[in-house]
Amino acid sequence: MDKRWVSEITPKAEDFSKWYLDVVRKAELADYGSVKGCMIIRPYGYGIWERARDHLDRRIKETGHENAYFPLFLPESALKKEADHVKGFAPEVAWVTRGGGEELEEPLAVRPTSEAIICPMYAKWIRSYRDLPVLINQWANVVRWEKVTRPFLRTTEFLWQEGHTVHATAEEAEEETLKMLEVYRDFYETDLAVPVVTGEKTASERFAGALRTYAIEALMTDGRALQAGTSHNLGQHFAKAFGITFEDEKQELQHGWSTSWGVSTRLIGAVIMTHGDDSGLVVPPHIAPIQVVIVPISAGDWRETVLPHARDIFTKLRAAGIRCKLDDRDMHTPGWKYADWEMRGVPVRCEIGPKDIQKHQVVLVRRDSREKLFVPIDGLERAAADLLEKIQASLFQRACEYRDKNTTDVDKMEVFEELMERRPGFLRSFWCGGAECEAEIKARTSATIRVVPFGSDGEKGVCIHCNGEATNRVLFAKAY
Repeated sequence: MDKRWVSEITPKAEDFSKWYLDVVRKAELADYGSVKGCMIIRPYGYGIWERARDHLDRRIKETGHENAYFPLFLPESALKKEADHVKGFAPEVAWVTRGGGEELEEPLAVRPTSEAIICPMYAKWIRSYRDLPVLINQWANVVRWEKVTRPFLRTTEFLWQEGHTVHATAEEAEEETLKMLEVYRDFYETDLAVPVVTGEKTASERFAGALRTYAIEALMTDGRALQAGTSHNLGQHFAKAFGITFEDEKQELQHGWSTSWGVSTRLIGAVIMTHGDDSGLVVPPHIAPIQVVIVPISAGDWRETVLPHARDIFTKLRAAGIRCKLDDRDMHTPGWKYADWEMRGVPVRCEIGPKDIQKHQVVLVRRDSREKLFVPIDGLERAAADLLEKIQASLFQRACEYRDKNTTDVDKMEVFEELMERRPGFLRSFWCGGAECEAEIKARTSATIRVVPFGSDGEKGVCIHCNGEATNRVLFAKAY
């Protein structure tokens, strides 16, 4: 195989950040736009986003939510209605002050999130308990003026979905918040093959204006954590700020209980850093734009002898619902093509040459393990489908093993500091619950509490920092 193409990617162990950017650029996932911090998602990268979006959208709709769309701009007065909310987003907000060549009477914010756009409409639409619950999701773009950017992980503009719901009771709002967190967990683990830890954010990490914030946290293969999705119980804060009220069954006026939740194109970054290797991208089959690439061996009169068989295979696989591509380019050698598709992370490569035709077989090569399988052409559709599911499961298992191997219980601060210096992964340590201890740990080690994991309150100990009483272990890590 011609290794020159693959060798253009920096090894992960040498420079993880450079490796990541090499994969994004050379696999043609994204490129930089003309505005600093903005990325252009190229067709292959957008194809991954589309597959992931479709899987998640189906899950969201299965829970009773409907899609809608709200404007990109909101007036300054609306953003300022919830004090904690505007304070939390103020450093990241982009403003429009001129339109059509004239100064605007009131500046418009480009949405950093949509609570202040959607809540006034909910106040208009909701009148009675019979109007509840309101279960709306939107797929949109948002803008947050970031100082440091990295494609898919942190950009000035990014794509996401954001759900916004209103309920009659506090209990219903909490149930909704946890339900959507579970939707995210299942989506990440089932379709992205990325294991996550679920739990609650501390007050310092809480969404601006929320009563409680829950999150899923994933561990990347450089030992850093990635906040993969969040679900917020907003209590009645936004309902009171924007006048979202309803008449209950006793004909008494009540404020609604609201939630919001979202995941973004950051999920592509999670896939790259969880599954990628020194040869490039590894895409889980569920979200792969191309699940099988067919490479005919180009030797002699291959266009007359091999290519017709490759086309038949392409037709059969596509009819079976497998996303496939036939690489019949004649300007590259088969070895160059192998390296190219390996770098792009296509789950399965299907090779066919004159000898394979004689034996009525093909060679299937797994991207995750590089294992070669000799498979009869008869029944290839079922064999390929089964192999794709095996690869999906294998990627998840491998990621779980990495996460578990790099999750450590630590009870002494000097050990905590030493491990954090080496980016070890997740550290599970006792915390007293004090904001001061949390802030000092962050200042000393750059580590933050990623979540207070669900089910972590059964063990007692002493705080890793102050030695005060603690009732659970929390998850610390350096994070993106």
